[in-house]
Amino acid sequence: MPKQLIVDGKAIEVEDGTTLMHACEIAGAVIPRFCYHERLSIAGNCRMCLVEVQGSPKPIASCAMLVNDLPPNKDGSPKIISTTSPLVKKAREGVMEFLLINHPLDCPICDQGGECDLQDQAMAFGMGGSRYHENKRAVEEKHIGPLIKTMMTRCIHCTRCVRYMTEVAGVEELGLIGRGEDAEITTYLERGIMSEMSANAVDLCPVGALTHRPWAFSARPWEMESTETIDAMDAVGSAIRVDTRGGAVMRILPRNNDAVNEEWISDKTRHVADGLKIQRLDQPYIRKGGRLQPASWDEALALVADKLKAASPDKTGAIAGDLAAAEEMFALKDLLTRFGATSIDCRQAGDKLDPKLGRASYVFNSSIEGIEHADAILIVGSNPRLEAPVLNARIRKRWRTASTKIALIGAKADLTYPYEYLGAGPDTLADVASGKHAFADVLKSAERPMLIVGQGAFARADGLAVLSLAARIVTAVSAGKDAAWNGFNVLHTAAGRVAGLDVGFVPGKGGKDVAGILGGGMDFVYLLGADESDLSKLGTAFVVYQGSHGDRGAERADVILPGAAYTEKGATYVNTEGRVQQTTKAAFSPGSAKEDWTILRALSARAGKTLPYDTLKDLRAAMYKAAPQLAEIDAVETRAVSGLETLAKLSGQPTATAFASAIEDFYLTNAVARASAVMAGMSALRSARDQRLSAAE
Repeated sequence: MPKQLIVDGKAIEVEDGTTLMHACEIAGAVIPRFCYHERLSIAGNCRMCLVEVQGSPKPIASCAMLVNDLPPNKDGSPKIISTTSPLVKKAREGVMEFLLINHPLDCPICDQGGECDLQDQAMAFGMGGSRYHENKRAVEEKHIGPLIKTMMTRCIHCTRCVRYMTEVAGVEELGLIGRGEDAEITTYLERGIMSEMSANAVDLCPVGALTHRPWAFSARPWEMESTETIDAMDAVGSAIRVDTRGGAVMRILPRNNDAVNEEWISDKTRHVADGLKIQRLDQPYIRKGGRLQPASWDEALALVADKLKAASPDKTGAIAGDLAAAEEMFALKDLLTRFGATSIDCRQAGDKLDPKLGRASYVFNSSIEGIEHADAILIVGSNPRLEAPVLNARIRKRWRTASTKIALIGAKADLTYPYEYLGAGPDTLADVASGKHAFADVLKSAERPMLIVGQGAFARADGLAVLSLAARIVTAVSAGKDAAWNGFNVLHTAAGRVAGLDVGFVPGKGGKDVAGILGGGMDFVYLLGADESDLSKLGTAFVVYQGSHGDRGAERADVILPGAAYTEKGATYVNTEGRVQQTTKAAFSPGSAKEDWTILRALSARAGKTLPYDTLKDLRAAMYKAAPQLAEIDAVETRAVSGLETLAKLSGQPTATAFASAIEDFYLTNAVARASAVMAGMSALRSARDQRLSAAE
């Protein structure tokens, strides 16, 4: 039932369950706050959001009171609320004065300076001075990991970080201990927090108690230029902001996108920034006498063109890497097709995904946001915590807010939420499909059942049979239910995989896949940022590596063509749910490195098969014609379960081999991450912790 209120003289009507804070904001009032956050539980302990309510003997904390908790006036008239009265002004000044009693005068040296809620609200709602002259208390600094720098004397005990780690990250290692002046936030065991999303706590901190250690004292906010773009460290496609100074990437921060990442990003996404500056390829190289020697663009392109023209089409191949964008994959496919080559593949991990089976067979059909509507989730061959930490946090959010039943088939792991462990391999999945396992009844009784298939299940020889089995389960349990709900979901780990499947960067008629290309017998192999395969198997093939970093592919290459990283080009990426997103150029590539599609366009002219597009606009027009779904920017198509029928009807018997984890080291999954000193440090820390745990067991 709607509730009528008068806020600062303005009559409004709000729904039951609305907090006083939101009611006042609906009326246009500005309510300061420190402890309240939209995505965390309500604590009500900073008292900065005080408002005056008619009839109340004292100011009310507006974040912690609902409008339906207000007692009605005797005459039935609407309650009168004031947010600007002298009483409210005095109360807020008093609260701010208390908050600053022990806060040190660190603003000139604090990394939070310029982005500090305490600074802003002290100016807007505080008083000009303090009546307290006692000595300030000091708090010993805490070690909570190499990513978070602490200065706990600045802490105002808003407990945002505690609630975030407990509720969102699912790692209950922060807490408030002590009472009164001795109260402090700490890790209970004085050790580093090992969470893949720990650094989001720094964004939540309204003061400078928690700051980012990797870029401490490196730049001020007003010195940097911000660019809104998309992350490529996993297949979630998180919205990010890249801050640059003088052409160099200084930091990466999250942007709000409720449909994808809300306002969280993984620690790898955030702190991989230093990897964008290290081990960069800044000029072409040609291998001469067994050693890579610097060369000019003309010399390198001429050599590649000659080798491409001389190679036999059936012995010419290309592998696209995990960070390759849609534009360069489309251009490379177009170029090799003009030479008659059909051995191309973007499925670097050996994924048994086939675009011919329909888009519903290789995307996260329920959508990431749809996780919040699932009432039964079966995870197959995946560890979402490592493969997609932000998506895993969404599953945890669903578990916390509803009685969702979650089960896992595959390697056991700590997923930050409880689950029922069903088994290790395809045998258990077959039992669920045949109805022999009890969890089959759970899926059938659920209104919106969800099945998440990870790379550990489909990136293997019998991957197609596993996918077919999973599709059969979904079609069976979806019968007679919501036609708009498709519970078949493929969780990718690579940012470029879905786009590669969309543009058809897979073997053509008579073509070889990644395993076939690596099997030897090739004359010419083009590696488009491909670093995750065993390239020693290429034998005597002439190898061209086009990419941004000197990683595994560059070590094997005969010619290196330096390309751009994901922050240095406007490119199209498609996330695991099939959402098409475009990056924005935030920085320039180092040295003479070029945007990837322009390299392929120049090579085509040298090779005598000029590609018919001179601008990015022309390239995208041709790409959209070939793959119309890529023109639907930031849209998720609703696909019916009927789109899985072809996949479900495939014959094939999976082996009994248990599903293995797709990611061995979360922090070192691609060339950019492996170039990062911060990621290397985190990897070493995680490895040392795992060894200690193994020894203790």
